[in-house]
Amino acid sequence: MDYNTIKSNWHLFRTTISDQTKGVPMPPYEKEYPKDSVLIDLVPSNEINIGTRPVYETIIGRRSRRHFTEKPLTLMELSYLLICTQGIIKPQRPMFRTSPSGGARHGLETYLYVENVEGVEKALYRYLPIEHKLLWIGNKPKEDLTEALAGQDFGPAVTFIWSVIPYRIAWRYSHAAEKLALLDVGHVCQNLYIACEAAGMGTCAIGAYFQEKLDKFLSIDGKKELAIYASPVGKTKE
Repeated sequence: MDYNTIKSNWHLFRTTISDQTKGVPMPPYEKEYPKDSVLIDLVPSNEINIGTRPVYETIIGRRSRRHFTEKPLTLMELSYLLICTQGIIKPQRPMFRTSPSGGARHGLETYLYVENVEGVEKALYRYLPIEHKLLWIGNKPKEDLTEALAGQDFGPAVTFIWSVIPYRIAWRYSHAAEKLALLDVGHVCQNLYIACEAAGMGTCAIGAYFQEKLDKFLSIDGKKELAIYASPVGKTKE
């Protein structure tokens, strides 16, 4: 993680009085997308029937796993991981999700580089938690992602990449937004670890990446939205 780059961008959002206090309307919980976008339906939460390993056993067994099989993830398994990390459990404002967020601001966006998921084309996607769908972004060379992640490629089925939209948090917490964003993404990634461990999958969080290259890979500007964490996922060999 290029923390100096991240830190230098946050001064744009620091003010003495928050926009919420000024009466500025709350920013949306989700980025807009073109109406003619390609969307992929995911498995609804009430149809998920995996990840039933006991909680204590799961936490004790949690490890960073870097060796994956070539077995694909199913659409249900991917849906399960997305629900466990950013699924919505209370759609009304304030919006509650399966991962905690300071003031329920939920400043993160989830991107997925899919390589080996049944029925899903290899490409870059963004998760739409409100709709519980995948938004197709485009075909991107895997080499570009590997380069952005400092050469780290463990042969995953899918790579989770989280970005943050600073203003979504700073609207309420102008001076604490940077801290809350880092706390939030830690919560989300730990949920991914636990969810993977409970369902026969594995993950390994990646904080060592090139900021500008990863932002470019996601087609984001690095200021109003910037990459903040990544974690490849696959079926484990153990």
